[in-house]
Amino acid sequence: MLGEQIGEETGQVTGIRVLPDDGTGSKVEVSFQSNGTLLGAHVSNMGTYVSTPRPDGTLFGEGQGVTVTEEGEMATWRGGGVGHLTGHGTAASWRGAIYFQSTSERLARLNGIAAVFEFETDESGKTTDKTYEWK
Repeated sequence: MLGEQIGEETGQVTGIRVLPDDGTGSKVEVSFQSNGTLLGAHVSNMGTYVSTPRPDGTLFGEGQGVTVTEEGEMATWRGGGVGHLTGHGTAASWRGAIYFQSTSERLARLNGIAAVFEFETDESGKTTDKTYEWK
């Protein structure tokens, strides 16, 4: 069941590159930076994910990143999801799960939860993200 919304961010794609075909097809690497809130704390987030096209036209993605509060507390994250291009250049819509790890007392709650996300990128590279606790 979808639980409480624990985060919301807006940001920008900072880099895109096509990775060499490793025998399973080409992949696209996307890096982004965003700012917003997580567990009520103001945060900056940076991450990179690799998107793999699937035969049915959907995308599979896996990524990792680092979230930092204004006070310098950090959490790392790893996640995966399914997406699709929305028909506007590289604009895409993603849904998936994310798992955090932190030694910060303020962010410690993240260690024991699975979170789900809605991640959108528009044709100009602007990003929006909402993160919810998965109950």
